[in-house]
Amino acid sequence: MGLDVLFVTNHNTLDGYRQMLEYKKSHSKYQNIKIYPAEEVTIDTGAHILVYGNTECIRPEMSLGEVIDGARSQNAITSAPHPFSILDALREQAKSCDLIEVFNSNNVDMISNAKAIQFAQKNNMVGVAGSDSHVLSTLGRCVNVIESENTLDDILSAMKKGRIQIQKSDYASGKETLEHLRYKINNSKDYISEYIAQYYPRYERLFSFLLKIFEMSQNNRFWLLIYQLAIMGLKRMSNKINLQNYDSNILREKNLGTYCKLAFG
Repeated sequence: MGLDVLFVTNHNTLDGYRQMLEYKKSHSKYQNIKIYPAEEVTIDTGAHILVYGNTECIRPEMSLGEVIDGARSQNAITSAPHPFSILDALREQAKSCDLIEVFNSNNVDMISNAKAIQFAQKNNMVGVAGSDSHVLSTLGRCVNVIESENTLDDILSAMKKGRIQIQKSDYASGKETLEHLRYKINNSKDYISEYIAQYYPRYERLFSFLLKIFEMSQNNRFWLLIYQLAIMGLKRMSNKINLQNYDSNILREKNLGTYCKLAFG
């Protein structure tokens, strides 16, 4: 794809980065691609923050300030991913980061990206784009060009000084988004089950039943209908939160009824 650098940003771990380094050693055709460490850390509010260049894992569930301090202690750079998406977003706290993601290829509502651009301009922040890629087809969907030598220290220095520009920013297609969702479900069933049991115990049996049905008929048109309804609901929620100034804190309640009222009420 012509990429020179990949930052591997797995959630709350550096294991994927280390595995890619091992893979690269035994596959000569990848020798020219630099693989650098990074991590997408979940803070105590459930929001995400990207850390670029950390060689030691930063543990999740800490406050935003603690995560930023941990990144700076390693001379790493922080960025706010999908800062105005419906879930996992830093929102106004994004101003504490070194960079802000103004375009995320998976923000299907588009309003979230527009809000991020506006916020970056208002707060004079350096904006970047993110592929947020979980499947092969979206790798490199967004590309940033950094004015530096291809070494980790020089790249981090350039990012900190704002010598980074968006070269390419394209949305994932509906087909790719569905592929992404299937990948997440197929590879994270245990995590999903634990998450539902913890935050939505009343609906545990229902979700368990739906997961089993999904496993047996992943390409059924029923799931396409569910996906289309979910996208419609997400767009309505984003419109209310980002444009009509609904209180975003209600999203932290993890109340399915509240989500449905926002999406379809």
